[in-house]
Amino acid sequence: MLIVFAGRPGVGKTTLAKYLAVKLQTVYLRVDTIEQALIDSGDIAKENMGGAGYFVAYAIAKENLKMRQTVIADSVNPITLTRTAWDQVAKVSKVPIFNIEVICSDQAEHRNRVETRQVDIENLQLPSWQSVLDREYEHFNDVDLQIDTAHYTVEQAVDLIMSSISKIK
Repeated sequence: MLIVFAGRPGVGKTTLAKYLAVKLQTVYLRVDTIEQALIDSGDIAKENMGGAGYFVAYAIAKENLKMRQTVIADSVNPITLTRTAWDQVAKVSKVPIFNIEVICSDQAEHRNRVETRQVDIENLQLPSWQSVLDREYEHFNDVDLQIDTAHYTVEQAVDLIMSSISKIK
């Protein structure tokens, strides 16, 4: 199974995705980690990244899915193009896909998270609140599950995800 997280920076998707990955003991892919590694390699500048990080994530996901590993993909996943690509990864790998959109409906809380979060990837520059607001992001039309982290604890949200994915496994 491919479990794909999406959501603006600071909504809590990485926290949920990591917690779920530990609970399921599965493969966890984070596009931020991949992109920062590519930048740190000196071969790609941040402004020239384009979709490189996503393409690496798709390839690693396919490899693990072919070995029948569940994969959790964690990225902003902001537009139809990236979401369609994840759908293709699942299709080619012949596994079900479960799309989760994480939101935070409490704007003050969301802003606080963005402005106070700690960097957990060496050299990663976290976005400002204004850049989060300005970033292109299309809400899902056909998401399998939308979680509002303003209303759930991490444990409650992960329990909801596990309950939802157990119905399609």
